[in-house]
Amino acid sequence: MDLIEVLGGRRLLAIVRGRDPEAAVRTAHVLVEEGIDVLEVSLSGADAPAVIARIHAELGSDVVLGAGTVLTAVDADEAVAAGAAFVVTPALSEGATRAVSRGVPALIGALTPTELWNAAQAGAAAVKVFPASLGGPPYLAALRDPFPSVPLVPVGGVAAHQVRAYLDAGALAVGVGSPLTGDAPHGGDLAALRTRARRFRAELDTG
Repeated sequence: MDLIEVLGGRRLLAIVRGRDPEAAVRTAHVLVEEGIDVLEVSLSGADAPAVIARIHAELGSDVVLGAGTVLTAVDADEAVAAGAAFVVTPALSEGATRAVSRGVPALIGALTPTELWNAAQAGAAAVKVFPASLGGPPYLAALRDPFPSVPLVPVGGVAAHQVRAYLDAGALAVGVGSPLTGDAPHGGDLAALRTRARRFRAELDTG
């Protein structure tokens, strides 16, 4: 699986982190139904490996499924065993290096130029600029200048109205958690989730 090709084509990575495993699975179904089919299930959510396994079993090739908050080698191994095709980390973690050593695409978290470069050198398929909200689109654009060949994915506080600004600043894609999923992964309103999903999709289509 070419993660760069997938993210460059879809431009949106939805992050599912829930306190309710059943609700997290339902959230994944709704997102895919609304055309958002690149999903990251955070390992900090309840019973995350089982959630990944269920989404993998129920949605199959309809979803490009990854695991997030992969911190340790055990995290990486368990995520892949559950059906994750890629991993996402908040930093250059043991989980990131384990995934890379196994040939699993890794979206490795970084914030500063030094962290970004170290993540790229460690084998990141793309670098997750996190938390993106600290600098916004102008900061991402500033990172693009010295690192034009490193694919960047801003994550953390990306609102729908900022999507186009991040993409115009040079982002490969944007990663979005609670601004998109809201309370749905905790058992909340799925109709509201559909509305937000359509808003994010509409922002992608404005370019």
